[in-house]
Amino acid sequence: MNNWKKISVFFAMFVLFLAACGSSNKSSEAGSEEPIHVLATIAQIGEPLSVIGGEHVKVETLMGPSVDPHLYNPTNSDINKVNEADVVFYNGLYLEAQMEEMLESIASEKPVLALGDALSKDQLLEDEEGATDPHIWFDIDLWEQGLEAAVAKLKEYAPEYADDFDANMEKYSVQLEELREEAELLQEIPKEQRVLVTAHDAFGYFGNSHNMEVVGLQGLSTESEAGVSDINDTIALIEEYQVPAIFVESSVNQDTINAVVEGTKNNGADVSIGGELYSDAMGEEGTEEGTYIGMYKYNVNTIHDALTGGGNDSE
Repeated sequence: MNNWKKISVFFAMFVLFLAACGSSNKSSEAGSEEPIHVLATIAQIGEPLSVIGGEHVKVETLMGPSVDPHLYNPTNSDINKVNEADVVFYNGLYLEAQMEEMLESIASEKPVLALGDALSKDQLLEDEEGATDPHIWFDIDLWEQGLEAAVAKLKEYAPEYADDFDANMEKYSVQLEELREEAELLQEIPKEQRVLVTAHDAFGYFGNSHNMEVVGLQGLSTESEAGVSDINDTIALIEEYQVPAIFVESSVNQDTINAVVEGTKNNGADVSIGGELYSDAMGEEGTEEGTYIGMYKYNVNTIHDALTGGGNDSE
């Protein structure tokens, strides 16, 4: 982290500390008729919790569509939102790299949970340099565990709503099981073409879950940059496996993917952009892709259609 970023984070923490000193502890109001003010950093957390929490919660998400959490810097407005929230949830595992110090620092002031902390180390993926992959929402089983941990935190804060939270979590788990079944569509992709090439390495858990080889031009974080050797290695892999399509991401610059397409064509091979996938951010609120389940389903269908060269009749 450079000096400017350090100053920014420490200033944010200082402002938050001053604000916290002047505010009352809202946890004593959990029994009031006001909904619990839940703050989530990313929509993959916020949207499911709005469904599971139901009428008992008001969920606000800091990072919207097309926002890259790896590079996101908290604003003064974000600090105010964190201070005003009753309960705060974030992914952790260094996804929200510029915010983690701040979020960890307020855990003594109010309930705060990183969903990644609900998982054991042996459940997590690492890159070749030993960095933990934070994109855990792409493994439905792991994400369900994380959401269950978030529900447990909500029950601690408002035990009077525990039965409702449990019932809603059970209903949501049924939807997740249906999603697992729908994702079996990916097994129709010929095994030799079950290679998922994307802008950055966000789909490791997805590939692990669905028996796909995953290639990300950038590393786990978009702070890293793809080099010429990364592009050339990817071109060689595409040619070897005759991969018909590669993918851009909604929250990541697509220049490196375009470079791969161009380089492959220069070598006489044929590869196309298979579509835009949702990786670190979901779709617009109010759309199907703005829900966790809808986003996941959209990615499954997009990948299937592009890598099989045919339409999906299951919709």
